[in-house]
Amino acid sequence: MQSLARSSRFLLLLTSSASGFLSPSVLSASHFAPTTRSFTLSPTSPLLMFKNPFASNDSLIPKVLEDPKWPAEWPYSPSDFQRQDPTDDGDFYAYSRFVHHIDDGARAALTKFYDENFKGDDDVLDICSSWVSHYPEAWVKSRRGNVVGLGMNEEELSANKEIDSYVVKDLNKDPVFPFEDDSFSVVTCVVSVDYLINPKAVFSEISRVLRPGGRCYISMSNRCFPTKAFQIWLQTNDLEHVFIVGSFFHFTENGFNPPKSFDISP
Repeated sequence: MQSLARSSRFLLLLTSSASGFLSPSVLSASHFAPTTRSFTLSPTSPLLMFKNPFASNDSLIPKVLEDPKWPAEWPYSPSDFQRQDPTDDGDFYAYSRFVHHIDDGARAALTKFYDENFKGDDDVLDICSSWVSHYPEAWVKSRRGNVVGLGMNEEELSANKEIDSYVVKDLNKDPVFPFEDDSFSVVTCVVSVDYLINPKAVFSEISRVLRPGGRCYISMSNRCFPTKAFQIWLQTNDLEHVFIVGSFFHFTENGFNPPKSFDISP
């Protein structure tokens, strides 16, 4: 297994009714590649709304969503969520990958954040889940709530010792969650938001299954499977990713309070 040489970094989006977590970080798994950085926007591109004065300094990630200038309407087109490989995701994820997609420091930082923010009675849904969810060991052992994983690979999900149950589901085929309204107090998604080709529907579902005051933590990586990441992700940089995922929260009707971003880099 080859580790990609780049320092780990995490970002976080939070809201009072639902919080989301973003994180660029190193992936310590094979078959990953850097996202594209050499892309020039046309003067009329809607992506210009993501340009910000902090783009040259990653340490200013917390400022990205302090005063975002959102457009009046959803700014994306279907082509923004096209992918290099449009084939069935079920085939791509059929092969079990028992590897860590973020490095040791990144995993520790994420687990520490969860440890500081999870409550003992939280009912948690981990979407795009796998064989690990990075939840704190002490919390897993002492928790009183229910923890459910929703992901693509049954072998990986069945090996996850941090969850009580799991659902195998392709959210790119059907973004509707198989859960009742107000079922969870927390939703997590680790380094996978860039693979969701219908994020508006998925974030609407996150809002629906969260209880009032629930939190959503979306972690985001600066490495990906480039053939499966949606187009706009590969055409933008890490700070623009914060804006993009922040906009997913923003454009969820009646769903979330304004998101915030935090750098919890190790």
